Amino acid sequence: MKKRILIADDEPHILRVTELSLKKGGFEILLARDGKQAVELTVAEKPDLVVLDVMMPEMDGFEALRELKSRPDTAHIPVIILTSRGQRIVREEAETSGAVLYLTKPFSPSELLSEARRILEPT
Repeated sequence: MKKRILIADDEPHILRVTELSLKKGGFEILLARDGKQAVELTVAEKPDLVVLDVMMPEMDGFEALRELKSRPDTAHIPVIILTSRGQRIVREEAETSGAVLYLTKPFSPSELLSEARRILEPT
């Protein structure tokens, strides 16, 4: 059975590049355009991994991450934070909020794919 990854980003081109890269890697993809939708879809669909942008409307990526980690039904799902904000304070917030990985934009789609595989297919 294919592993499912939810990608949340408000930039259509980032969503598309990320979706295509992960689909090529054999993953099933769910898309969300903001943090609120990401939380709702994660609760409903229980993907195997969530990729969250930080700066999004409705609810930012950190709020969404904290919400997912506070819920017993979604706390176990690994989350990758993807952001254009590379400051150390942002990285620390991602780590203390429960993200398994922090990647800065522009990012390498192949790096994201290999990290997703590493997280979802431990050897």
